[in-house]
Amino acid sequence: MNMVLRRPALSLCALLVAGLPLHAEERPKQRYSIEQFMATTAFQGASFSADESRILFSSNASGVPNVWQVPTAGGAPTAITTSPDSTYAVSFFPPAGGAGGERFLFTRDKGGDELNHLYVREQDGSEKDLTPGEKLKAQFSGWSHAGDAFFVATNERDPRYFDLYRYDATTYARTLLYKNEAGDQPGAISGDGRYVATEKPGMTAESDLYLVDTKTGERKHLSPHQGQVEYEPEEFDPLGEWLYYRTNDGGEFKRLRRYHLRSGKHEDVESPAWDVMGAAISHGGTYRATWINADGRTRIKLYDHKTGREMPLPKLPGGDVTALFFSRSEKKLAFYLNGDRSPSDLYVLDLPAGEPRRLTNAMNPQIDPTDLVDTSVVRFTARDGVEIPSIFYKPLDASATKKAPAIVWVHGGPGGQTRAGYSAILQFLANHGYVILGINNRGSSGYGRTFFTADDGKHGREPLWDCIDGKKFLQSLPYVDKDRIAIAGGSYGGYMVLAALAFAPEEFQAGVDIFGVSNWVRTLSSIPAWWEAARKSLYQELGDPAKDAENLRAISPVFHADKITKPLIVLQGANDPRVLQVESDEIVAALKQKGVPVEYVVFPDEGHGFSKKKNQIDGYGKMLEFLDKHLKTSAPPPVPKQG
Repeated sequence: MNMVLRRPALSLCALLVAGLPLHAEERPKQRYSIEQFMATTAFQGASFSADESRILFSSNASGVPNVWQVPTAGGAPTAITTSPDSTYAVSFFPPAGGAGGERFLFTRDKGGDELNHLYVREQDGSEKDLTPGEKLKAQFSGWSHAGDAFFVATNERDPRYFDLYRYDATTYARTLLYKNEAGDQPGAISGDGRYVATEKPGMTAESDLYLVDTKTGERKHLSPHQGQVEYEPEEFDPLGEWLYYRTNDGGEFKRLRRYHLRSGKHEDVESPAWDVMGAAISHGGTYRATWINADGRTRIKLYDHKTGREMPLPKLPGGDVTALFFSRSEKKLAFYLNGDRSPSDLYVLDLPAGEPRRLTNAMNPQIDPTDLVDTSVVRFTARDGVEIPSIFYKPLDASATKKAPAIVWVHGGPGGQTRAGYSAILQFLANHGYVILGINNRGSSGYGRTFFTADDGKHGREPLWDCIDGKKFLQSLPYVDKDRIAIAGGSYGGYMVLAALAFAPEEFQAGVDIFGVSNWVRTLSSIPAWWEAARKSLYQELGDPAKDAENLRAISPVFHADKITKPLIVLQGANDPRVLQVESDEIVAALKQKGVPVEYVVFPDEGHGFSKKKNQIDGYGKMLEFLDKHLKTSAPPPVPKQG
């Protein structure tokens, strides 16, 4: 079945633009290499040591993510692990865990296969796998309130579902806390381990909330509702009286609510105009923090938990507080500051009103931030009247007299979101002269449940039309060369690249596919076992491969590769469990057979995403070379062979 796309005119007169850069021409002092951009360090996570003198975090400063620590008083960060496999910090042991809190937990997989195990690094520096076995996946699920135990979810019993175990913090002896036979996703755990809040996914934008009493075995349904709404557990308060959760029941956006365990009463806690992304309560219940997804940016609010009074976060220039972590004593707060032109750095301050101390320096000192660009939020009206929000990058030297090539950049998902904040890849492309439209096509998260579900059963059509209409928006800008626009994206975004080249072959001049789906029948038939709880949602969104194979073939680019004529580069991890390498192998083989210009880069030690700097340098460097070749030169591409 061939896909025929309707192409009514795009209504550019309905443009809604917030802060679209139209300033006079500027010029970056320097173009930076991919090596220089990747020399910037990525940090994540934060856990205070038992005496709160150090913070544990993850860093890729060595070229591979590993566990590092830094004094809270300031000083040079030091590496604690040096594994060739990506290794991520989880937590120092709290004081009740013994050994002065020197031990810590971390997680690691093999070459990006996502089969993470949980490890402990002992006092003597040795490592112990706490979740041994083959083909299992383990997830740290938190500490007991006393700190004498921690909780771990694994799918060792049944690859489809995660059971919950309690581990003794001293002996590592474990007991089964919750045997998950209902297909739920374990969420929050009360501090004494008695209660577990679970989420039961349903349709695309539907999930239910349950409360499991591990002492009696009772599983109580907390979210009877009508229609597609979501309920997601957050955490229990330290006293074990309330369960906090998020829901969009009764509205477009997710608000924070809570459920009283004894009385059964539900009540609203916070209802902003955007989605609440998460919430955290400090160990003693003094503070509460809420994360809000405000038009593609993270906004964090800090409260006195007992009075509900909002407390000001430190005023820092050039960015947003995007993550924060309370110390167990509630005397310190660690947080990350991120800006459009500044990657995330770790800070710490003394509560309640101390001065923040910067603990890391992420940016490569060779890069001058004034050579980078600020993002803006733009909105255009698609052909059927739907407003499409996007994150926009304008190169400093693009002007009406020096028109620039452009890229429609598509996020993963399908339900992901392109967000503001520092992106090494997008800043790299903008620094090399590319205008970038980070499109949030219909089906993206962050803009309400109606927008989120607007792509159900419509893939290969309406979401793709949004991308084409995004290209038309770019063509309306005076500093964009309307004949030099590519499409790029990863995962579902990679699928959108292939769909654009196959189903709208004359729209884009080139495509960059980063581990994108080419065959939905195969991908939906081979999803990882541990995604079983979300299978129903995926099938509603895209189709059931057993029942909807014909339609899935119709929207799968590999079956329509004969329509592709424009150049393509494909980047793929060999160990990807979500989008198998064969997805990329087949589309590349089909284009080679036809004579379409295609380049293929496979990393044998990566999965769904590239975590090692050497691979990022290689892959994204070749991506820029490909784009420059096909969008910045006037020579026509080779004519594909017919037939």
